[in-house]
Amino acid sequence: MTKLNLQQQTAVKLIDCPLLVLAGAGSGKTRVITEKIAYLVKQGLPARHIAAVTFTNKAAREMLSRVSKSLDKTQRRGLRVSTFHSLGLEIIRKEHKLLGYKSGLTLYDEEDKIKLLKNLIAHNHQNVDTDEVEHYARQIGQWKNAFVTEKQAKAISGADLAFASHLYADYSRSLKAYNAVDFDDLILLPVLLFQSHPEVLEKWQNTIQYLLVDEYQDTNLTQYQLVKLIAGNLGRFTVVGDDDQSIYAWRGAQPENLMQLQRDFPRLEVIKLEQNYRSTGRILKSANRLIANNPHEYTKSLWSELGFGDPIRVLNHKDELTEAQQIVAEIIHHKFKTGGSYQDYAILYRGNHQSRLFERSLRENNIPYFISGSTSFFAYSEIKDMLAYLRLIVNPDDDAAYLRIINTPRRELGPATLEKLGAYANQRQISLFVASAELGLKQIVSNQSSVRLQKFHDWLNDVAERIDRGDTCTTIEQMISEIGYEQWLRENSKTNESAERKMKNVYELIAWLKRIADKNNNEQKPLDEIIANILLMDILERNQEEEASDQVSLMTLHSAKGLEFKNVFLVGMEENILPHQNSIEADDLNGTSSIEEERRLAYVGITRAQRSLTLSYCTHRKRYGDIIECQPSRFLSELPEDDLEWANKMQLPADVIKERGKANLQNLKTMLS
Repeated sequence: MTKLNLQQQTAVKLIDCPLLVLAGAGSGKTRVITEKIAYLVKQGLPARHIAAVTFTNKAAREMLSRVSKSLDKTQRRGLRVSTFHSLGLEIIRKEHKLLGYKSGLTLYDEEDKIKLLKNLIAHNHQNVDTDEVEHYARQIGQWKNAFVTEKQAKAISGADLAFASHLYADYSRSLKAYNAVDFDDLILLPVLLFQSHPEVLEKWQNTIQYLLVDEYQDTNLTQYQLVKLIAGNLGRFTVVGDDDQSIYAWRGAQPENLMQLQRDFPRLEVIKLEQNYRSTGRILKSANRLIANNPHEYTKSLWSELGFGDPIRVLNHKDELTEAQQIVAEIIHHKFKTGGSYQDYAILYRGNHQSRLFERSLRENNIPYFISGSTSFFAYSEIKDMLAYLRLIVNPDDDAAYLRIINTPRRELGPATLEKLGAYANQRQISLFVASAELGLKQIVSNQSSVRLQKFHDWLNDVAERIDRGDTCTTIEQMISEIGYEQWLRENSKTNESAERKMKNVYELIAWLKRIADKNNNEQKPLDEIIANILLMDILERNQEEEASDQVSLMTLHSAKGLEFKNVFLVGMEENILPHQNSIEADDLNGTSSIEEERRLAYVGITRAQRSLTLSYCTHRKRYGDIIECQPSRFLSELPEDDLEWANKMQLPADVIKERGKANLQNLKTMLS
């Protein structure tokens, strides 16, 4: 506690009333949460009655790691430190009967969701274009995040959303029939459960007697309802957030939830954390000046004891190719001058499409780099295949899994047969797997197809029984051998090396399953629980990060939130990029909220920098084959002029030019060696 500043200490010790901690960028908010957990335990509240929730597995792991330094294993026994969605999954799994589900729930990811919606449109609404399915999927997700059920959606929808509301109802019924939930249901269903079953809510309020929420500004309306219900009338919670870093409105985040707390909990205390432990004073001064252009209910001003620091450099370039080349040259020069590491540098941009030229230039200069958002382990087709087999074993009602694997490897079941099977299953209101073994199906499919469907059905049941009786991972290995998956990969991969790599991934998955199964004192977890947690991990970690190594980081401003780098290059600071063209157009129609979020994005980018910050823009850029003239971002004019160094407007001194020549020569020698 002695390492905390006065405001942090006050936030930790205040436990007898609801608390909002407004934590500016780099102000030590995670430390406050972890120290508060330790303080609560030492004040006599058992860890099993405390829950801390955040938005990513990485943040949850970091939190738990820090708690482990303050509390021993016995003291933290039963402590919940997880994502919102992991907590929701736990509630649904324990209360599945009241929600009308069977055990062994399946969690649908976005791909499963799209497939199911396409299938519903194709079967029930032939006159609707399935190309619009992603639009409908987004709308359904927005409704769930805004705490709008399918019945409410039908009641409030105008003509433009009438079909989407009907599809929402069809989709919800199908999920229930398949004993499945999607990612958004993990929050919506617990809220609906608590509202309709007060006794269950009381049980969970007694279980979670104190709730801590990280990144509170990113909560949507449904998540706020969950917090409010668990916290109860007494408001046994601490929420930590920063309205200036609310950048996820596109996925339902409501920074207004910060203000709603004051209305719902009149006893709410507010503590501001304004001392920044990350950046120099000049960077913070610029960030404060920029964000002051947004309206605020609560004002705060970041400050630092790390010195004032160097001026913020602004570079302008004639086009995007020159921009990429010069930024990379700047990194080479700066690293040579300071003797730093490549991992000290980050190139941040508004959209993923901006990375291509920077990648090319980094490769040409033999500079290692990492792009946030690279392919997740779970995104590989072979991993999806194996998980689909396991999903179907633990939940025979999982039609998405059935359709993925019924011909993987090929079982000579054509689309006509599967369409007849789907129609029969829909008519009987049963799953495809159950339907495949019914006598009635034999009347509508060929005898050969019926035999093949029955054979697959009986074989998978046998695998499930073997898993129940014996060693899960050994049985899975036998299953892979029985279907001839390795041979199938060889036949369907472009090269033997590709097939071997894919098979290596499959074995890595099995080894990982074994580690998870044996994690808790060698007490094996049931397969359905392992699969549910893996699917949730997949959804939460689509942008799986590689282990830290000496490489330049390239990422979007959204991906950069929560991270920090010694030297940051914020590129593409132009109108129609940052702020984004869509936000400018929305701003013209609806007011200023869209531009406000773009300003918060720029603020997030600026506050990632610890020691040096470089801003960059182009005067011309190629778009749709044409060269267009670009205007510098309005956000540049909102920064304090006396703290900016417009580098390209000045003739560089001869000694600086000479020094940069040495850096480039040294980098060339390194490449040749």
